[in-house]
Amino acid sequence: MTLPSGTDLAARMADLARATSDAWSTTDILDSVTATAVELIPGVDTAGILLIHGSAHESISGTAEIPKHLDDLQMSLGEGPCMQAALDDTEVVTDDFRSEARWPRYSPAVLDIGVLSGLSFKMFTADRTAGALNLFGFQPRAWTDDDLAIGGVLAAHATAAVLAHQHVDHLRAALRSRDQIGQAKGIIMERYGVDDLRAFEMMREISQTTNAKLFDVARKVIETR
Repeated sequence: MTLPSGTDLAARMADLARATSDAWSTTDILDSVTATAVELIPGVDTAGILLIHGSAHESISGTAEIPKHLDDLQMSLGEGPCMQAALDDTEVVTDDFRSEARWPRYSPAVLDIGVLSGLSFKMFTADRTAGALNLFGFQPRAWTDDDLAIGGVLAAHATAAVLAHQHVDHLRAALRSRDQIGQAKGIIMERYGVDDLRAFEMMREISQTTNAKLFDVARKVIETR
């Protein structure tokens, strides 16, 4: 594989930028990011994204089954470059797993799978979620500054897609909460003959007294009528 020309690289990055702002789904964008990594970075044979939610994890947008297998392996062993990038370092570079001593249990296991090199880039996600874009090679590779630069840009695109998805989810949740609070206020107003301000105050008092979220109080009012 040869290094892409500046024109090719700029065109692919422009396509990804448009995808992030257009009506593509998050899955489509992340799939495009991992496919582009394989296409543009010499030595990358497969790629995937690891998301860590507390003690749980999720492998998405893999160009093959190997990234998911490696994610599962790292989470079970509690060590590895993808975890390290997601939770700690901005980027983790491995030129040759045959001489890699940072992960004494993971490195030998990776060799058995046929992976000899890799790059992992932190994704700055939110909602107590950590993430990394992970690139793997079947041959040793002295990764270059160009490789790292392209991988970093792709990780930024992946991050933007995940954050946009989370933002949309927050907006939808806020709208649902607002609608249910309004519905609950209407029920209280009709039942007790109070205005909307007093109905809201009654729900707020219950929320404080019971240490429950206002949304949960509203939902309970609706369910019990």
